[in-house]
Amino acid sequence: MSISKSDRPALILIDIQKGFDNVEYWGGQRNNLDAENNAGELLELWRENHLPIFHIKHCSSTPTSLLNETNEGNEFKDIVKPVNGEPIIKKNVNSAFIGTNLKEQLDNDKITKLVIVGLTTDHCVSTTTRMAGNFGFDTFLVSDATATFNKKGLDGQNFSAELIHETALASLNGEFATVVTTDFLKQNI
Repeated sequence: MSISKSDRPALILIDIQKGFDNVEYWGGQRNNLDAENNAGELLELWRENHLPIFHIKHCSSTPTSLLNETNEGNEFKDIVKPVNGEPIIKKNVNSAFIGTNLKEQLDNDKITKLVIVGLTTDHCVSTTTRMAGNFGFDTFLVSDATATFNKKGLDGQNFSAELIHETALASLNGEFATVVTTDFLKQNI
């Protein structure tokens, strides 16, 4: 798949929220510490080119979650904070399409290409990317503008954040999305 500014691709920024700064809460280890910086660079590129932008915010229904709306962790990180009325889509499940009007907004704007960045690669990013692909969007997932945390296996084995990230990307690439880098997009948009 190819992508260019003339395609009017939408940038979908998933759950880049302050609550994810608490690495211990999410598992103790995180990969790709540059993910937010890369997402911020793409956000600026999209703004400069007047391309569609959608900010996705996870609003956990669990009161003690760092991502619950009553907690400071629910706020967007400053590097990707919405401006000028950029749409904010609130969700409380892993997909940005379930229980929201994201698909309707994309369809109404005749958007066919999506660029997805955010947190975390194996949860909300993966679920949203899978649904985007199933809905027929030409979807581009930015490997260096996504990140995740380590996970414990069923037998208690620790799987590194980088392994979880890489296997999530491998599972999505070629079937649900085309995995690209920030530099690739900077050269093509």
